[in-house]
Amino acid sequence: MLIANAPCSWGITYPTGNAYSWQQYLDEVAAAGYRGTELGPFGFLPGDPDLLKAELARRNLTMVGATHVHTFGDSASGPHLMQTLRDLAPLLVSLGAEHLVLMDESNWYPKGQEGVLDAAGWNGLTQMVRDAQDLVEGGFGLKLSFHPHIGTAVERESQIDQLLQQTDIDLCFDTGHHAFWDQDPLAYMARVYPRIAYMHLKNVDGAVRQRVLDGQLSVADSYGAGVMCPLPDGVVDIQAVMRLLAECGFTGPIVVEQDIAADAAETPLQLAARNLAYMNAIAP
Repeated sequence: MLIANAPCSWGITYPTGNAYSWQQYLDEVAAAGYRGTELGPFGFLPGDPDLLKAELARRNLTMVGATHVHTFGDSASGPHLMQTLRDLAPLLVSLGAEHLVLMDESNWYPKGQEGVLDAAGWNGLTQMVRDAQDLVEGGFGLKLSFHPHIGTAVERESQIDQLLQQTDIDLCFDTGHHAFWDQDPLAYMARVYPRIAYMHLKNVDGAVRQRVLDGQLSVADSYGAGVMCPLPDGVVDIQAVMRLLAECGFTGPIVVEQDIAADAAETPLQLAARNLAYMNAIAP
């Protein structure tokens, strides 16, 4: 089973202005032992497919897909999303990737109203999802899925259920984002498994999470406090997650992600290697 990682584990969330160059990222994700990677923010890795294919091959890396963040809360942004997908999807196809993941932009929502949409806003979100699926799957043959995310309009189980009921989109299921609100990732995965096409593996520090649940720490500040901890250290039973995936014959991408705490003693390379060593140790 190929386990991938992603540029966000190196703090790379934007195309430019990062602490790591794209060459450094590819060198380090390969050095950590991974054989798969996500594309990262569109524009970070080279857009020249021949160059990128050569750089991936030189490091024995496979491109598994991309996670694209879009302001789904802004109903007027649909045309921009579609144009971006027309540019992004062909690059993924040329690289041999089979998946594209969409995610709502949490930073778009006003402070204190994270993820709050009225009926019109929700209808705009679901229409964009339908349009994107028609384009990406019908036009380019990629599998499209949607990533529920903290601080967005799709994060709680009731919201995820509503999205699944009102669209045909499948999920990129993130164990950490699901567990953040004290929801049970394993139980939810078992309930909606046929709609899971892609996996992000994260874990949650139970003590930091409790401070959020108690109102002592904001969602935004929880990241720096280390709420998304290394895979071996959190409350999510990652081994049980992998066992469920194996029992169900899951064949989609499995991507490890690691948000970096402000006082992290380990480098992104060290964290990535430790997470992979854990994954190898619990492999079903």
